[in-house]
Parts: sequence; C-alpha cells; structure tokens
Amino acid sequence: MKAAIICDWLVTYAGSERVLGEIIQCFPDADLFAVVDFLPPKDRAFLQNKPVKTTYIQKFPFAKKLYRSYLPWMPLAIEQLDLSSYDLIISSSHAVAKGVLTGPNQVHVSYIHSPMRYAWDLQHQYLKESNLNHGIKGFFAKRFLHNLRLWDQRTANGVDHFVANSNFIAKRILKTYRREAKVIHPPIDLSQFTPHHHKENYYVTASRLVPYKKIDLIVDAFSSMPDKKLIVIGSGPEFNKIKSKAAQNIEMLGYQSNERLIHYLQRAKAFVFAAEEDFGLLPLEAQACGTPVIAFGKGGALETVKGLDSENPTGVFFDNQNVRAVCQSVLQFEKHQDKIPAENCIKNALNFSSKKFREEFKAFVLNHLP
Repeated sequence: MKAAIICDWLVTYAGSERVLGEIIQCFPDADLFAVVDFLPPKDRAFLQNKPVKTTYIQKFPFAKKLYRSYLPWMPLAIEQLDLSSYDLIISSSHAVAKGVLTGPNQVHVSYIHSPMRYAWDLQHQYLKESNLNHGIKGFFAKRFLHNLRLWDQRTANGVDHFVANSNFIAKRILKTYRREAKVIHPPIDLSQFTPHHHKENYYVTASRLVPYKKIDLIVDAFSSMPDKKLIVIGSGPEFNKIKSKAAQNIEMLGYQSNERLIHYLQRAKAFVFAAEEDFGLLPLEAQACGTPVIAFGKGGALETVKGLDSENPTGVFFDNQNVRAVCQSVLQFEKHQDKIPAENCIKNALNFSSKKFREEFKAFVLNHLP
C-alpha cells in the first residue's frame, strides 16, 4: 500500500502539527505534502526527517511571512499536487488540504480540525475583526469567501471518510458538508506534564493573543479582582492592546518556552480558558499537570473538562463570555476547589494519550481500506 499524508501549511509547531506527527507515526512510510513548508530546523523532529513536497506557492514572493495572504491561490495549488499513484491519502485539514484531487480507486481519509471558520459560521466575526465588513475591500473579501465556500463544499465529495477532532467539530462538519464524522480526540504528550506538589497563589492563561481567544476578556475580569493574581503567557497582534489595560495584579510574560509554560501550569491554582475552541489542548495540558480549569462552557472544552456536576470534576464552567461570568466562575472555583483534587485532573488527562490516539486512528483507517 502506497500512502500520502497532506496538510495545509508547515510554519510552526502547534496543535494541528502535533496531530500530524501522530499520523506520521501511524504510517511512517507515507510521503508528505503541504501547501508551503517554512518550519525552522528546531521544530522539524515530529516530521521524522521526511522530505516535504510543496506547491508553487512555496516560491511566491515573501511567502514565508505572507503565506496566509495567498489563500485565494491555495485551492488551485492544492489541486495541482499529483497524488494519482497513491492507494491511501490522509489529509490533516483546517483549510484546503482536504481538497486534493483523488480517484475512485483511492481511499481518502480526512482528519478535520475544523471546516474553514472564516468562510463559514464565523465569517461575519472575521470580517469585522479584519475591518473588511464594509467598503470595496469588504465587497471583494465577501465575494472571495462565497467562492471559497462553493469550492470547500464541492471538495467534501472527494473525501471518503471524515474524522473530527471533537464532537463539536463533528457537528460543524455535518452542518457544513452534510457528512457524518468519526470523533478521535487529539492527544497530548503525557510524558511532558507532571504535577507539582505545591500550588502558588496565582491563576494562569496562555494563548496566541488574537481576538477570538478572548484573552482581553480574562484580563478585564481579573483587573476587576485586584486581590487575585493572573499570569498571561503568549504573544500576538493584541499583546500591546491587552497589556495597556492590564491592572497591577496581572503579569504579561509574552512568549515563553514550552518548559516555562509547563512550569507555570504546574504551579497555578487554575488555568483560565475563555475561547470557544474546536478542541483546545491547553486545558488538557493543565489538567495533566494536576491543575483545574475554569473554562467557557461551549465548544471543545465541554469534552475535555468535567464540571462541578460531574462525578470527578476537573474544573468550573462559565456560560457567557463577559466579565461578570468570568468573575463569578473564579469565585465559584475558590468556593469549591476542594472538590477538584489534582488526581481528578490527571486521571482525566490520561484519556487523551498519544498511544490511544494512534491505536484509534490507525484502526479506523485500516478498517476502511478495501
């Protein structure tokens, strides 16, 4: 059996790349494809020294920094990859990877991190945040996204079997493509995360600082609770804006290495998570460190965090993305934190091991081969 694995773009080592690394371990002899590959040498270990075959966008001017700006050319680029000699094609897709052309004698399994949010249900939010919801630029942006939706829906027909990273995304796949998807949750590397015997008197949040992550909401909430310390880890376009309104009880650390991130996760009273994420690895990584989670009760967090009404709770949910709700959930956590021991969190994280992911994913793929 000749296999190919294709992903969207390789520019940093984040959540989707971790899943890609696990898929490569399931099928170590597969060839690897991507729209562009600009991964630095220090982040390439998960590729198992595989060469990456890229599209013509790799050679576009300033593609290393502006690859996202070339999204209008990506559907055509992904269709130019010739995978006709492969029996099995596995795509790891959050944008265009699933659109690769396949034939009737090939099996295409697509692991979907999310249908393109900016093209579908979150279009209006993205246009507003990009200041493209009006004017001539807005007109062309909306026209492009309309055409992108047509292409995205059409290419769903080229996928034989969908796999979703959460039940939340499986529902989005059904809504977008009218297709059922098998849910196989992304794994975390449990060997990296160990509990710390002593918790310190601070809360922590970590993320890339972009609007939909809602770090500004968490900062606003803790600014109104001056007796509670918050540490914010991460960088991004909203860093200066968020830092400018952070009160004295909030420490903005910017980008931190993985080792330093784990250090803060291990010692925090709780990890605060306010985004409506497709899945969200950080709440699980916090739990693997024995740290409870205070999370917005929508999206993937509902599948990784167990609320106070559960038998073995690992965190507290808030129902609305506003300052009052976050503050109330923090107070609720402090009132009931004795019900959320570190052992609950660690035990829950064990359900998301790399070994379990590889066993489930490989079995699913092999069971759907002729």
